[in-house]
Amino acid sequence: MRILATLLLTLMMTACGESAPKDTVESLVANPERLKELREQCRADRTKLGDDVCKAVAEATRRRFMGDGHVPYTPPKEAPKF
Repeated sequence: MRILATLLLTLMMTACGESAPKDTVESLVANPERLKELREQCRADRTKLGDDVCKAVAEATRRRFMGDGHVPYTPPKEAPKF
């Protein structure tokens, strides 16, 4: 009986833990309206929104601006003459 009570208490405590943030970098990249809204909130009050969310907003903004970072390089057919 004591083990069952301990197990039940442990399960209840883990269920009450902090959940993962719903705004991931990928979801913000896909939803520019939400990204713009969160950027404004981060500028206004970063401590209220949270550091993790603002870092995700910054990364999503970077990815939307820079792309995935893989740009195909196509060299010219002839070497340049100096």
